[in-house]
Amino acid sequence: MNTSKNNIDYTLISIVLLLGIISVFTISTIEPGLELKYQGVTFKQTLWYIAGGIIISVIMLIDYDRFRQLTWVMYSIGMVLLLMLFFHFPSPIIHEANDAVSWIKFPVIGTLQPAEFMKVILILTLAHVMYSHNKKHINQTTKSDLWLLAKIIVIALPPMGLIAVQPDLGGFLVLTAIVGAMILVSGIRWRLIFSIFLIGIGIIGLIVGAYFLFPDTVAVFLEETVFKHVSSRFYGWLAPEQYSDSGFQLVLAMMAIGSGQLFGKGIQQMQVYVPERHTDMIFTGVAEQFGFIGASIVVTLFFLLLYRLIHIAIQSNDNYASYIITGIVGMFAYQIFQNIGMSIQLLPITGLPLPFLSYGGSSTLTYLIAIGIVLNIHSRTKKYMFE
Repeated sequence: MNTSKNNIDYTLISIVLLLGIISVFTISTIEPGLELKYQGVTFKQTLWYIAGGIIISVIMLIDYDRFRQLTWVMYSIGMVLLLMLFFHFPSPIIHEANDAVSWIKFPVIGTLQPAEFMKVILILTLAHVMYSHNKKHINQTTKSDLWLLAKIIVIALPPMGLIAVQPDLGGFLVLTAIVGAMILVSGIRWRLIFSIFLIGIGIIGLIVGAYFLFPDTVAVFLEETVFKHVSSRFYGWLAPEQYSDSGFQLVLAMMAIGSGQLFGKGIQQMQVYVPERHTDMIFTGVAEQFGFIGASIVVTLFFLLLYRLIHIAIQSNDNYASYIITGIVGMFAYQIFQNIGMSIQLLPITGLPLPFLSYGGSSTLTYLIAIGIVLNIHSRTKKYMFE
């Protein structure tokens, strides 16, 4: 047996480092065209990457199994922060932007978004619960599977609900993807998972059917809730040319991506203005400047990232570690697909950043923390001579 404690995954580090370089470089090319309040984002993004690198170094010093002892402490802290946003208390430090109450102002650090950190916290919490449950219930039964499913729902619903009402539909969907991915590897019987999947499809079908059969009624209902923006975004996605308000950003995004053609227009040769280009729409900046070739390189790097994470999860001999990495894969896979998909009208627009590329302190730190945990797991994976 080889305990390869110092087995650092340089492949994963290289992929993340390349994405970081692309992020800082692309943001630097976009920054001159941004509003005055966004000046300095390149420097700030660089600082976030440096801070993330330091946090990864600290994470590497702690055996990942120790995280289980801190699970409920982290979950409690995450819930307290989300409840502070829900109750708008204390109001001086609560920050609102784009009709969403999603940020808290901290001294020195600045504005952070608790929903981002809750993604990793939820992954660690669910992994701990799943591992403890399966260790206790060695002989699986339908009753034990239902009990595990109930535990997962009880843990996941509170943060999901608090994030949904901010309103942050994108964050809610990311947590849904995390929970879905982890349920697949939780050991719950496939027939039960398939039944849940069919129920979910049925509910979505009913919602979509009601939306098309009674559009006015559903629109009025949504207008009276925190999800009033969902209706306009949905129509803006289906017919962006007809709905100039909600479809404006999508039309500009597709124009920018299409105008890049094969090789792009060149560095800082962007001619199409796209709102939020340094954050949610950064993929349009890559595609317009560097064309299909540049965009393909970015997509390939993301594919290699996911492939490497899955490979590490399979290599791991510890179920707890595999659960964690599966949740992280679910988080990254959904956000990558959603962000790029919404830029090319494949999916409706939601406020989700592109992992490692989009500007943002909370999101960048969250992704790097997740990578730090994976590197920690890989460095402590036990390898057997005759496995």
